[in-house]
Amino acid sequence: MKQPYSFIYSIILCTTVLFVSCKGDKKLPIYGLRDTETVKNADGTSRVDTIYQHIPAFKFLNQDSVYITNDHFKNKIYIADFFFTSCTSICPIMHRNMKTIYDKFQDNPDVMFLSHTIDFKYDKPSVLKKYAEKLGVDGPKWQFVYGSRDSIYTIAEKSYLVAVQVDSANKEGYVHQGYLVLIDKDKRIRGAYDGTDAGQVAQLMKDIPVLLAEAKP
Repeated sequence: MKQPYSFIYSIILCTTVLFVSCKGDKKLPIYGLRDTETVKNADGTSRVDTIYQHIPAFKFLNQDSVYITNDHFKNKIYIADFFFTSCTSICPIMHRNMKTIYDKFQDNPDVMFLSHTIDFKYDKPSVLKKYAEKLGVDGPKWQFVYGSRDSIYTIAEKSYLVAVQVDSANKEGYVHQGYLVLIDKDKRIRGAYDGTDAGQVAQLMKDIPVLLAEAKP
């Protein structure tokens, strides 16, 4: 399955800046649309704050037929992706690479994983459960979630900025981008990596500790 569109981030995120703290520590960019608002200080003066795009509240069924929400990821960083269990092209590669990352950070309670199926017809929780077991994943650290077409496709394209669609011309019925999206503790996008590219996956594994260090006081 070919990735259907050029990477959305390259179009709308051109104003992203790589921030550096006063100590010279590296910080990851903040991706997505942004806005500003004027806030009044306690002394009556005003300041302008930047409002960053973030992942909105959600509620999906997971592989254990339990509803999970964004509260499950509170004060965590996580890697999100979009897939379907019957995919035979990019999804197996993506999730083999994701499993490598999962294994590396399995003992770190501040790192989680969230995979959304785009097959709203077939990938019910029982199917996701078998898929997770086949992948060798158990426990709450990596959530595989199912939702309605509208809920999953909207959050994919408008919040995670990942293109997904039903495609009757494609033999597998769906097309999607294979990006692994890194989300920080404030629900902001901090990176997107081609999950089929070994070099980009390696970069993601390097960027996770950078983001964890940034979150520390």
